[in-house]
Amino acid sequence: MIEDRQPMKTHKVSLLNRSLGVITGVRDVVSFDLNEIILDTEQGLLMIKGTNLHVKRLLVEKGEVEIDGKVESFLYSNVDESSGRKEGILGRLFK
Repeated sequence: MIEDRQPMKTHKVSLLNRSLGVITGVRDVVSFDLNEIILDTEQGLLMIKGTNLHVKRLLVEKGEVEIDGKVESFLYSNVDESSGRKEGILGRLFK
């Protein structure tokens, strides 16, 4: 029912010179390495690709992540409206 739905929280991406970023509305850090960071956000999964990427700071209580490195792309996963399920990033890439 509509009454059962919770309002979506705010999600924001701020990036300075493709190297210093702050992302809000983060629920969880799914994975990260020097070339890719995957975040579970209020707007779906977010894949950040680049080089020499680091998670500088994670504030769980605020849902905020700070990153640095050279950012080359941001990619969000789609939400399948009919089933209410999130489509995996790997599933999207290999369609």
